[in-house]
Amino acid sequence: MKKLINDVPDVVTESLAGFGRAHADIVRVSQDPKFVSRADGPVQGKVGLVSGGGSGHEPLHAGFVGKGMLDAAVPGEVFTSPTPMPIVEATKAADGGAGVLHIVKNYTGDVLNFETAADLVGAEGITVRAVVTNDDVAVQDSLYTAGRRGVAGTVLVEKIAGASADRGDDLDTVTAIAERVNANVRSIGLALTDGTVPHAGEPGFVLPEDEIEFGVGIHGEPGRERIKLEPADRLVDRMMDAILADLSYEGSPVLLFVNGMGGTPLSELYILYRRAAEILDERGIQISRSLVGNYVTSLEMQGASITLLKLDDEFTQLWDAPVHTAALRWGI
Repeated sequence: MKKLINDVPDVVTESLAGFGRAHADIVRVSQDPKFVSRADGPVQGKVGLVSGGGSGHEPLHAGFVGKGMLDAAVPGEVFTSPTPMPIVEATKAADGGAGVLHIVKNYTGDVLNFETAADLVGAEGITVRAVVTNDDVAVQDSLYTAGRRGVAGTVLVEKIAGASADRGDDLDTVTAIAERVNANVRSIGLALTDGTVPHAGEPGFVLPEDEIEFGVGIHGEPGRERIKLEPADRLVDRMMDAILADLSYEGSPVLLFVNGMGGTPLSELYILYRRAAEILDERGIQISRSLVGNYVTSLEMQGASITLLKLDDEFTQLWDAPVHTAALRWGI
């Protein structure tokens, strides 16, 4: 295992410390318990947004804390759900008196621990709602979930719901918008190699040189099937077929999001974007907004995912609204 780390048990602690120093104008970092919150938070009178999950997916979620997006994020150990107590403290740090929305990816540990935290802060008078993201079309159940996994579409939920909260919407409205984004977004990923969890010291799986994992999860969970490596265009065809078969996008503009898993060059992500755009053009589906880059990673996995969101006027307005975070920034 070759990694730029010191002691394995200190990976998350030291990474958070560096993140806090690098972005001190945007965030505050708590180490005991571990969570990240807005440097100017809580914002009084605004609905707070909190998300979280295992580390190893950076910039998700801490990289999206800031104006126009999340108010706090809770990182667990690598690929491990955060426990309830840091979620409780992050929720308190995000509470400006208008209630808090938890945005939770559909993994069993995340869901249970966020539910427990919501019960605990609810007993202290903080109103909490939750939206569970489940945009992955690859499999219905996985090693970590009952139902579909929450993957890169979570970023779009956080951005659009964050803009809703920022414009002054109440908790019910912000929750409804987050739920509506989740209902209109679909994703699928593939992997050429897996990442290495520091505590494990070796990749979660090893593929022959001529095979890929199609439909892989963001923790390296098995996907739909292992297939022979094909040219990029053919792989995108498979990915887009899976997404477009799951939800009808005809008649609506879309946001096309090509996400890197951590070890894929940006040049290759644009090759994938090019083919996905061609497919949408062929179907008469207008690409209104785009996002390309590493936003929901799986350590150093070589791979990518494609996410498609049906847009309407409100979603487009909220997507375009100003955002100022470590990983996403425009309009400010």
